[in-house]
Amino acid sequence: MVSERGLQVLRAIVQDYVDTREPVGSKSIVERHAFGVSAATIRNDMALLEDEELIAAPHTSSGRIPTDKGYRVFVDHLAGLRPLSTAQRSAITTFLDGPADLDDLLVRTVRALTQLTGQVAMVQYPSFSRAQVSHLELVDLGGGRLVVIVVTDTGRVSQRVGVVRTVLDEAQFAVAKATLRAAITGSSVRDAVSAVSSLADGQSAGDTLGEAVREIAHILVEELETFRQDRLVMAGTATLARREADFRGSIYPLLEAIEEQVTLLRLMGEMVADDRGVAARIGRENEAYGLSEASVVTSDYDVPGSQARIGLMGPTRMDYPTNLATVRAVAHYLSRLLEEDESSR
Repeated sequence: MVSERGLQVLRAIVQDYVDTREPVGSKSIVERHAFGVSAATIRNDMALLEDEELIAAPHTSSGRIPTDKGYRVFVDHLAGLRPLSTAQRSAITTFLDGPADLDDLLVRTVRALTQLTGQVAMVQYPSFSRAQVSHLELVDLGGGRLVVIVVTDTGRVSQRVGVVRTVLDEAQFAVAKATLRAAITGSSVRDAVSAVSSLADGQSAGDTLGEAVREIAHILVEELETFRQDRLVMAGTATLARREADFRGSIYPLLEAIEEQVTLLRLMGEMVADDRGVAARIGRENEAYGLSEASVVTSDYDVPGSQARIGLMGPTRMDYPTNLATVRAVAHYLSRLLEEDESSR
């Protein structure tokens, strides 16, 4: 069992190690923190913390550093969320002010997070599979090229340039457009994918209009699928190289996870926010994902009709109180912007 003072000693070790990157000794704790006891007493507390595997000595006769278990106790029981400064809140507002669309807003969001924390920032695209298709527009560019534009009732707009082998005249193109619009307008994105796929399968082979509808339908299905894709927007990958000394081994597993995204999406999907609205996975807790030297902190943000996550990834030696508070603050601001955008339509 660890005493209350022992837990406060753990807090001091975590804070000092994060600040200095140097192992922390009893003498420096006495000098930097007002415990009102001798260095010998602090050494006894540290010995108990070491017995509980909350701290460890990286070298013989050195000070102590937190273990993954120590960071977990710190985050769960000792780390209050550090209030953001006026400058930090102002920076969030400035970064996220006046986005052009959702894509722009999410790019701004990760840039703000990495600027404020120095960690790899990531934001998950919300799934719009339950959103309704409010409008479909097809623009004939000539020569078989066309633009497919899909708009949902959540305000998401997506467009794609496609090429079809079957060239239609103006009247035929109008019929194809009307046919596809009738199939999906007012349907959820999920149902629209099924409807368009069935429409494509039902077209007669050898019929010019039918062939064109089938080809356009395949392009449209690909575009509708982007509304359901689980994907991340990320920023700050270069910070890993600058922090390489904080990793005991290679940063390659982290770079691989960033490139492939699937691992991070699965990991973030498992994380459950606590009563503060944040979640953290630390070090060896991520071993199943090949990220045993990394920590990930997240918070949820709300989108009308959906919810997604925003987070940070970095070494276990990170400023958890500040990072958790920043992720939560940005998530709240992002939710508010999206709610305001929905109510203004």
